[in-house]
Amino acid sequence: MIQWSYSSLKDFVNCPRQYYEVKVAKSVTKKVTEQMLYGTEVHKAVEDYVREGKPLAKHYAHYKPVLDELLKIPGNRYPEYQMGLRLDKTPCEFDDENRWVRGIVDLLIVDGEDAYIIDYKTGSNKYPDPKQLKLMALMTYCHFPEVVNIKAGLLFITRNSFVPEEYSRSDINKLWMEFASDLNRLELSYENNMWPEKPTGLCGWCPVEKCKFYKVR
Repeated sequence: MIQWSYSSLKDFVNCPRQYYEVKVAKSVTKKVTEQMLYGTEVHKAVEDYVREGKPLAKHYAHYKPVLDELLKIPGNRYPEYQMGLRLDKTPCEFDDENRWVRGIVDLLIVDGEDAYIIDYKTGSNKYPDPKQLKLMALMTYCHFPEVVNIKAGLLFITRNSFVPEEYSRSDINKLWMEFASDLNRLELSYENNMWPEKPTGLCGWCPVEKCKFYKVR
């Protein structure tokens, strides 16, 4: 059984060869960039403020108004909430060895039949991708069977920008179909041990130096 997450599936779609070298062969590791470190730092500061009211550092103080608006939403708050699903889509722990898929919601708020999912972003809002929100919504429906309606959004916190999404429990099958094609390709790659290179504009940041498309920035 393949185990996956939104980020690992996205890595596979971006380049099966890089996915193989990093996730399967484990011949290389992805380099931690300054942007990644910054994103981790912002997420931790925001999590601490939302979870326990820890004051934001001076250089993050301008995030306070938008975070305070999130704190006004009624319901039980679950910052950095970890979820897993088995292959039959029943809920399990994030680290369950029999998990099929797992993910972490930056902020989940559950208020009876209503839930709110917020994904903090520190990068550009030029090409927003709400697909991660859809997976988090699907996992929320499994872990919280009382939830019917979900309002979700990508909060580009450094850009003061918000990209909203809304889902209903009746959308579950349709939402799963959005992952079906990519998951089928991933399974075929494992079955046939085929991991083709996919040259993109990201090749200059790729750790797979032995790839024929590798290039130095």
